[in-house]
Amino acid sequence: MSEVDDAIAAARASWARISEPGAAPLPRSSVRSRAAAGRRLKRIGMAAVAILIAGLVAGLVLPSGIGIMGFFLILCAMVAATVLLSVWPATTERAPPPPDKLRTVDIKALPAQTERWLNAQRMMLPAPAQHLVDRIGDRLGTLSPQLARVEPEGEAAQDIRRLVGEQLPAFVGDYARVPEPLRRTERNGRTPDAALVDGLALIEREIAGMTERLAQGDLDSLQTRSRYLELKYKGDSEG
Repeated sequence: MSEVDDAIAAARASWARISEPGAAPLPRSSVRSRAAAGRRLKRIGMAAVAILIAGLVAGLVLPSGIGIMGFFLILCAMVAATVLLSVWPATTERAPPPPDKLRTVDIKALPAQTERWLNAQRMMLPAPAQHLVDRIGDRLGTLSPQLARVEPEGEAAQDIRRLVGEQLPAFVGDYARVPEPLRRTERNGRTPDAALVDGLALIEREIAGMTERLAQGDLDSLQTRSRYLELKYKGDSEG
């Protein structure tokens, strides 16, 4: 089985877990999609209420009311508003930052900026790579809060910047420049699609490792405090 097949199987397994009761939280991309759908429905509801209020006011103000034609116009306005707001973007997305900017952006904003850039490249990637892009987005979301305590010029920050702000965009950029027909052509025993999936999987694991290393102090502190509480209070409660 190829690496691409492995990634496809992993994606299917993740979808199965999401579909089961008590499944893990949805990826950030799914959460964003649901939030956008919620905002769109809210706008449609508000527009319908506004149209109904306008029709009611018109019926009270006009001497002869709005009549059958007025009701018809209100209905047409509600249908038109629903159609328009269904296709109108739920949010106004800013253009993703260029890769060169990611090299110099503030370290605290780097994960969010890189995730935004990566999401903009998502549709040109093969399906297994899109699954990995979602996972990398989740990793970047977990990493981001920890960078508030990282020294911007420290070794940890530099390692993160090299991987997240330089290597990741450069790697995806290299793939994007490969002509589409050649992406599934084997070269040196591996296709560009498979190389992309392998590389993204490696980056995802490394970001997870960086996050764990940054959290090591807090994990040690939590474990130490937990032991202290057990020694201090567990014996008293049993006694």
